[in-house]
Amino acid sequence: MDDSKITPQNKGVDQLLLKMGLANTASETTSVEGGVHASSTDKRKDAGGLDLRHVDLGKIITDPVAVELVPEAMARKYLVLPLTFEGDYLILTMADPGDMEALESVALQTKKKLKPVKGEPDDIKRAIDLYYRAGVEIDKQVAKLPLENNQQDNENKGDGRLPAIVAQTPVARIVELLIEQAVKDRASDIHIEPQENGLDVRCRVDGLLQLAASLPISLHPALVSRIKVLAGMNIAERRRPQDGQFSSRVGGKDIDVRVATSESFCGEMMVLRILDKSVSLFDLSELGFMAGSLDKYKKLLSRKFGLILVSGPTGSGKTTTLYASINTMDRKHQNIVTVEDPIEYRFQGINQMQVNNKAGMNFAIGLRAIMRLDPNVILVGEIRDTETAKMAVQAALTGHLVLSTIHANDTAAVLLRLLDLEIEPFLIWSAIAGVVAQRMLRRICPHCQIPYEPTLEERIAYEQETGEIGQFTQGEGCNFCGNTGYRGRVGVYEIMPMSDEIGALILSRSGVKNIRTLALKEGMISMRRDGMLKVKQGITTPSEVMRNVFHSQ
Repeated sequence: MDDSKITPQNKGVDQLLLKMGLANTASETTSVEGGVHASSTDKRKDAGGLDLRHVDLGKIITDPVAVELVPEAMARKYLVLPLTFEGDYLILTMADPGDMEALESVALQTKKKLKPVKGEPDDIKRAIDLYYRAGVEIDKQVAKLPLENNQQDNENKGDGRLPAIVAQTPVARIVELLIEQAVKDRASDIHIEPQENGLDVRCRVDGLLQLAASLPISLHPALVSRIKVLAGMNIAERRRPQDGQFSSRVGGKDIDVRVATSESFCGEMMVLRILDKSVSLFDLSELGFMAGSLDKYKKLLSRKFGLILVSGPTGSGKTTTLYASINTMDRKHQNIVTVEDPIEYRFQGINQMQVNNKAGMNFAIGLRAIMRLDPNVILVGEIRDTETAKMAVQAALTGHLVLSTIHANDTAAVLLRLLDLEIEPFLIWSAIAGVVAQRMLRRICPHCQIPYEPTLEERIAYEQETGEIGQFTQGEGCNFCGNTGYRGRVGVYEIMPMSDEIGALILSRSGVKNIRTLALKEGMISMRRDGMLKVKQGITTPSEVMRNVFHSQ
């Protein structure tokens, strides 16, 4: 190896790195040792005993030109990330600055002299996901396509033949890149939306849509056709809604992708739901239940029979709660059977049935079939019609524990929803074991959490729910959270077990307000209070609680 390619750090690079966001920025004495810069204010040691300054990758904005010098595969192999240039030198963050094989490989690849600095391995992995984005490569693939012919392909697509452009590698590669980037960004959905002047690709991250790419509108027919082929859909059908699915492997992970299409004013829009099968199912304690609420919910799950309903809008984590619930149950000595649409995750030791409307298999028919299979626990994906509601109530009354979801704003509104589905009040009282309502809130990013002063409205809302004057934190915004200040999500819950007093209100067809008031008197913690208690713990912000919970209750 050419030793001249790896050089000691100097005061110039020290000052440059300090501006970029190094930890312990109050640099004192600097020394040169072993090719790596040492500071008396940050005495981190590598395997060789070298003193290394530690880089905070969350605060650093890297030079895109520097990043392009090192291929993504090499960056992942050696856990390195180029940061920027100082003259002829490339400043390189490394998990192990003493790794001579990595230094030699990067030096040969970049043809640059290197100045390595220390970085945390997990931070480097996240930074690689952040900086090696698909946008540049997508632009390169788009440039390879004869886009002027796309419009003609689009007009001739109705004859059932696959447009010639779809078979080309660039379109297939663009689809792969979009899915890979969505997985890196922890997105749950990819939205492909044709507009009058372009094709927008948006990803839902932590519950909110973010623009991921803007593509030429002429690429739209080829892109949609390619995804339809993967999902086993009819490429000649453009006006009727379709759905399908396919599997992919991204970064060593097995990914299931559910696809739905529908015609819009500007053409077919498409949504891809991403299901990462490598992600382990949550434990109930990881979802966000407060200690008292968790004990109350586990008590409901320990019952031998009854109906437990989880409510909330689409995307509020209801299915995750149900999966975590059955994941706690005794699969060896109980027959647990589910009917789902679709089956999102597979369980060992649990019998799962898939809704298939084309074959005449819906929730109600599936539930009726399950009743003849000697079940102990039944999970119904969703109660959305009267027939399914009646079958679920019947199953609960005949000695089975039934878990399901239903759309309602809060726990009390669930009971009104059952009345609307023509369930008699005395059956609701007899069958319901308890009701859970939930929402999902974004977590404050742990990498950039700082104190802040809330607005007057936020402070009043907090004090009304907690009765305290609090200290508040928020995310300042960094590379790891996409400068949003949030990373990941947590649930907020309210749990209402069925009591005789609540049952009496149901029998008298009392309003939702009276039922809710009684439930709070009996000790139910509302979602508002649960959310503000998480603010107190520094998990989320008052504005996030108000955005997701206050306007829905």
